[in-house]
Amino acid sequence: MVQDRSKRDDGRVADPRLKAARYRTGTGDTDESEADDAGRPTMEQRAQYVEIQIAQAMRRGDFDDLPGAGKPLTGLGGTYDPDWWIRQKIERERLTGLGPPALTLRTEDAELDARLDATHGEHAVRELLGDFNRRVIEARRQLQGGPPVVTATRDVDAEVAAWRERREERGRVAREAREREDAEIAALPWRERRRALRARRLRDGW
Repeated sequence: MVQDRSKRDDGRVADPRLKAARYRTGTGDTDESEADDAGRPTMEQRAQYVEIQIAQAMRRGDFDDLPGAGKPLTGLGGTYDPDWWIRQKIERERLTGLGPPALTLRTEDAELDARLDATHGEHAVRELLGDFNRRVIEARRQLQGGPPVVTATRDVDAEVAAWRERREERGRVAREAREREDAEIAALPWRERRRALRARRLRDGW
C-alpha cells in the first residue's frame, strides 16, 4: 500500500501552501516547526521570498528606465504638508473648485498672472484681483476649517501696473515680428509675395 507522503509522522497533514513557499524560498524540506501554528511560512521565509523576487526583477531589468530615474526627489526641502497628495493632484491635473481653500487658492495664485493677461481692460483686471483678495481673506478666517491659508493677497495697483507692462511687452514683440515678416515678404518675387500676403490674411482672419 502506497504511503501518503502528505502526512507527517505525527499524523498531521502538511499544508501544500507551506510546501510551495519552501520550494520558492529554497528552504527545501525544512521541518514544519519553523512555520507558525496555522501552517503558514514564517516571517523569515517570506522575507527570503521577497528578496529573491526583487533580485530576479533586477536581473530582468524591470527596474530600469523607470519614470523619474536619475532625478532628485521633490518636496524634500520644504516643511511637511499633511495635504501634500491633495495639493499635488490638484496641481498635476489642474483641478479647480476642489479641495480646501488653502489648496485651491494656492493653485489659483500660481495661475493668476495668466488669467490677468487674458483679461481685456483695466476695470476687469481690478475686479478679478478684488475677488481673489476677498476669497483669500475669507479663507484665512478658517470658518470651515482645513489647513492654514498661506496664499498672500495681491497689491491691486502693483498688479495692474505689472499687467500693463506685460501687455506693452507683448505688443512690442508682436510689432517687431510683424515688421520682420513684412520685410521678408517684401523681398519675395511678386508671385510669391502675393501668395504670402494671401496666406497671412487667411491666418489673421481678414
